[in-house]
Amino acid sequence: MVKPRLPLPSCRTLLANSLAALLIIASWVVYAESPQPVHGLAMHGELKYGPDFQHFDYVNPNAPKGGMLRTAARGTFDSFHGHIPKGNAVSTRSIETLLTTSDDEAFSEYGLIAESLEVPEDRSWVIFNIRPEARWHDDEPITADDVVWSFETLTTQGRDFFRRYYASVAKVEKLADRRVKFTFDEEENREMPLIVGQMPILPKHYWESRDFASTTLEPPLGSGPYRVKDFEAGRFVVYERVEGYWGADLPVNRGLYNFDIERIDFYLDDTAIRLALKAQDIDFRSENQAKAWASDYNVPSVEKGFLKKESIRHRLPTGMQAFIFNTRLPKFSDPRVRKALGYAFDFEWTNKQLFYSQYTRTESYFSNSELAATGVPEGEELEILSKYQDRLPHEVFDEPYRPPSTDGSGHARRNLRTALNLLADAGWTVEDLKLVNSETGEQMKFEILLVSQAFERIVLPFTRNLSRLGIDAKVRLVDQSQYINRIRAFDFDMIISGWGQSDSPGNEQRSFWGSYTADVPGSRNFAGIKDPVIDEIIELIIQAPDRESLIARTRVLDRVLRAGYYVIPNWHIRSDRILYWDKFSRPDTPTKSGAMPTRWWFDENKARILEANLSGASDS
Repeated sequence: MVKPRLPLPSCRTLLANSLAALLIIASWVVYAESPQPVHGLAMHGELKYGPDFQHFDYVNPNAPKGGMLRTAARGTFDSFHGHIPKGNAVSTRSIETLLTTSDDEAFSEYGLIAESLEVPEDRSWVIFNIRPEARWHDDEPITADDVVWSFETLTTQGRDFFRRYYASVAKVEKLADRRVKFTFDEEENREMPLIVGQMPILPKHYWESRDFASTTLEPPLGSGPYRVKDFEAGRFVVYERVEGYWGADLPVNRGLYNFDIERIDFYLDDTAIRLALKAQDIDFRSENQAKAWASDYNVPSVEKGFLKKESIRHRLPTGMQAFIFNTRLPKFSDPRVRKALGYAFDFEWTNKQLFYSQYTRTESYFSNSELAATGVPEGEELEILSKYQDRLPHEVFDEPYRPPSTDGSGHARRNLRTALNLLADAGWTVEDLKLVNSETGEQMKFEILLVSQAFERIVLPFTRNLSRLGIDAKVRLVDQSQYINRIRAFDFDMIISGWGQSDSPGNEQRSFWGSYTADVPGSRNFAGIKDPVIDEIIELIIQAPDRESLIARTRVLDRVLRAGYYVIPNWHIRSDRILYWDKFSRPDTPTKSGAMPTRWWFDENKARILEANLSGASDS
């Protein structure tokens, strides 16, 4: 039997079938190459915590909720809106981000508002998938619209920091109600998905009927574990833990935010805060003055253990606190002048006489970390620096950096002679006991701007040494609001301030030292640094392919910054000095951050014992 012949397919049918097959194959390829959703992202290497982790290792997941924590702050506030370059704002404690960091990794982030993210190998874009349960405090869902609106508003109406920090974002797209994509226009910037994950997410529906550019004492709507319950402008803020907070059981939050109430009282100075602590008006203080730590707490409540006094070691880079020169001014434009004035600060005498020898002299912008440069450069450090050899001073290559030192006797004659020699090389001479410019004949004069009275006793010995060089240096103490406005406008000669650092430096270094930010009001480039070499090194840091390269490149930046003498380094301490009434508990596991009160809890049993002990002490 002959089988009937089937009709041959037409060319059009063959073409259609071929195209369909190609589309199927292409979709398989795209699917195979598409990044899969992940629960977190590390800057370099692998995450410590897997997708099924239940809580961070340094918390007590069963910590009881309840009680109150009362703390204090020096100064005042006149706004709850800290995202704009106006006012003196205090946090609402209610703004959250897409991702949140862990405390026991160099730089890793895990999902908070976002339940997952998708990132390609080159990190040229990132997609965030928002948790369906994520809610604002008015019970409205957090959506992709909120994320897109937050980015667009912060980068156009917010502080200049946002424009600079997120400048590499080329496009933000809403892909679905709970799905949003950020595309970047900068190659080899591995940090961008992480720093976008840190962006504050604000409620679009709330702000649409309000002026985002104005300060406000109406606590804005948020989504976090706390919100403002009560306040009096400039005096106190009371926060309450949000009942039914949507994220309470997330692994990243479990064991944290345990107090029902947190209160901050504002005082004019630190002396008043210390008195408030000893009078039991506040519960906890982190002490930042060596003299007070050594002598102000020799009281019965501390001796008997009712008021705990502890020094808790931390493993954080201590950054750079320093006398900062405003190099925008002609008198500080010459690095020889800046180097010379560093010889007038006698740290050894200051530490011995004023600090009870508690501090260590800062020698690096990344002190207390593996990022700090030591010795002379070698390996990758030397390879990078060699490219700029004709644009860098020889000391970057030949001399391990050491700030000037003395014998601590208070007689710094040798250092002052060195300073005069450097100043002479820079065109300054002493005439009639005044240091004058050889060309203009004008005496060197400058003002050291302070906001804390506690620094006066530290700065005055420095100014006495400056006067021995013939310099007219004055100290100016101003209130907090004036200080903030003058810093924003770079209206100062010299300040005492600094830059904190993380274990994973990146894009923020542009705002600290980048040429573009030097003249942008409100930027953190206090010194006014404009150096193409530094700009290029910052980009190398941002593009570091792995942890080893990041360390080497950061050390290169450290060396070049130190050789520019933009600051006179101050000091640091590698522990948190805290005092607290003995009614709290915390996990035994140490943290990189030191004290970390967000993981503490109110201990009812300890509180009862403390109350009985204090009652017995008062009766006796």
